[in-house]
Amino acid sequence: MHFIAITRRFVERFTEAEFAALLGPEGERARALYAAGSFRAIYSRGDVPGAVIEIEAGDLAEATSLVESLPFARQGLMEFQVVPLKPYRVFAAS
Repeated sequence: MHFIAITRRFVERFTEAEFAALLGPEGERARALYAAGSFRAIYSRGDVPGAVIEIEAGDLAEATSLVESLPFARQGLMEFQVVPLKPYRVFAAS
């Protein structure tokens, strides 16, 4: 199943130094999930600090767990929403 996770960093609660301290581990975990095929694509948001992640997982609980495994999420530095996706109905009908 496909999912999109929309994340936002809590820049109003944490300093840039607090984010910087976890940036290496955050990137390593994201790369590992990408290499495993769980994260299909990752984009930085253009509107606020955060990311949009395309996820392949068996169900919503698994997709949520994958995002929760990121250091920013584990340390409470970001919020996120995981949205299940389904085929676009106009394309699915053809």
